[in-house]
Amino acid sequence: MSVTNLFSDVPTNLPNELIQTVLTAASVRIERIVSHGHSSPPNFWYDQDRHEWILLVKGAAKLRFDNEWIEMKPGDFVNIPAHHRHRVEWTTPDEPTIWLAVHYGEAT
Repeated sequence: MSVTNLFSDVPTNLPNELIQTVLTAASVRIERIVSHGHSSPPNFWYDQDRHEWILLVKGAAKLRFDNEWIEMKPGDFVNIPAHHRHRVEWTTPDEPTIWLAVHYGEAT
């Protein structure tokens, strides 16, 4: 068994957001996401088939859900039900934003 650190190998120059699968099991997928000033493309909305629980580990971010906005700081988490449209409006440009995303449940 080996230990891996969530903060290891964080790239400093990211042309695109980095999404790495940490674990996949029966009905769960855990991802480490690294953003560095990234946001969702204009007019793009996530509309996922599975629930997503997101923990902001480092940095800061703003998420949008239709007409609702939330700001996230380290330690904040949110549970997004399947097919609840959302987008990333902003992440810190001066340091990496590190997320832990847990996708769970059966696809709908």
